[in-house]
Amino acid sequence: MFIGGYLKEVVSREYPEFIMVSNPHWTTTNILFSLLCARDHLRGGFYGTYTDTVYRADAVRMLRDSPHDITLVMDTRWRERYRYRSQHPEQDGEKMLAAGGRVIRVSREIEPDKASGEFTGLFKMTGAGAARFLDFHDRLLAELGSDGTFADSRTFRMAYLIHQLDRMIQDGVEVHCVALPGDYHEVDTLEDYDLANRDWARFAEV
Repeated sequence: MFIGGYLKEVVSREYPEFIMVSNPHWTTTNILFSLLCARDHLRGGFYGTYTDTVYRADAVRMLRDSPHDITLVMDTRWRERYRYRSQHPEQDGEKMLAAGGRVIRVSREIEPDKASGEFTGLFKMTGAGAARFLDFHDRLLAELGSDGTFADSRTFRMAYLIHQLDRMIQDGVEVHCVALPGDYHEVDTLEDYDLANRDWARFAEV
């Protein structure tokens, strides 16, 4: 399943096997809103990923083996990548604090030198985890409305996924993580694309 907005017809043409879920309000919403466009597909549990990232199958296997209801993949070598990202500073990273496999915080506001790693955008929720996530979202929506102020002075419709995850954690919901030491790239810029291409070439040689 693919949640699309901008140029979704290109994805449908190239990957006709995908179930396409449309976010018709993609110009005025953000990641959390887009994810909830597919809520009918989420209830039984699901794996989710950002679409501007690359990673190896090992990351998905680690998620599969996690026994927890909500599990995030965390890159523990994230700062090695950021040394070469002149257009994407560490302050923009979706940083995590974790202890014993449990996530304590996930926020861009975490100081880079205190972060345990960076959220890769890859995660898994079991049926129970998805139900908890959806119920929490609906309570927030009922309280704030789409245009109410949420995290980082953003309206709820413009919230990132990490904003709700962090609020859930602060409210006592258990969120766990598995550690991925590198072998991950976020591709936001042409510079990122070049970095990922050069790094990924090492796997072609194996």
